[in-house]
Amino acid sequence: MTSIQQPTPPNQPLRQGKQKKSGFLSNMIFNIVIPAVILSRFSSEDTLGPVWGVVVALAFPLLFGLWELVKLGKINFYSILGIISVMLTGGISLLQLDPSYIAIKEAMIPAIIGIVVLVSQYTPFPLVKKLLINPDLLDTDKLYQALAAAANRELFEQRVARAGYIVAAAFFVSAVLNYVLAKAIVVSQPGTTAYAEELGRMTWLSYPVIMVPVMVMLMGAITYMFMQIGKLTKQPLEDFILQ
Repeated sequence: MTSIQQPTPPNQPLRQGKQKKSGFLSNMIFNIVIPAVILSRFSSEDTLGPVWGVVVALAFPLLFGLWELVKLGKINFYSILGIISVMLTGGISLLQLDPSYIAIKEAMIPAIIGIVVLVSQYTPFPLVKKLLINPDLLDTDKLYQALAAAANRELFEQRVARAGYIVAAAFFVSAVLNYVLAKAIVVSQPGTTAYAEELGRMTWLSYPVIMVPVMVMLMGAITYMFMQIGKLTKQPLEDFILQ
């Protein structure tokens, strides 16, 4: 049950007028913990039942995603994909389609993000730059002035592009792992208690099995870019971090 949340740098300062995104703990509780508990413990015939168990479990990440969109006051690509993912899971479950569609859906969402990141590399506005060179975290004006002074602006753009391929690869790895995990776990027909419990098990396992290796790759890209900032500007990274 993939729920996409935009990666946010730690201790990210807020510029005036911007709403703060929900924290990691809130995302975990509403997108992972509550749905997994409901699916695992309250989807049997003597509790909510398999159908209502899925409906109630999916309501939490869906409403949380909608609440975030309202709170932020703007359309967020990652939140929209997360909402679509939840709705697709609900549709597959309620229409009682073949469980193999769950594996396809689980792989489709991160694959779409990877493709978007990859395609944006060949446009004037690569998404990875917004993620890694975040103007809410770094003083980008000062950074680019330092790069220009060191005559390394073009080389820096090449390093950003290289990091972009790492980020895209992370999402493609996530797509493969999502598919394998869903295919291995979700095998029962939708509308049954076994199916709901399998969705819960897949949700529990998605973080250690999928998110850990993907986050390692993403953190590798971030670390790589931070090292390049110091190397190409000949100044410590702290000089560019907003206070």
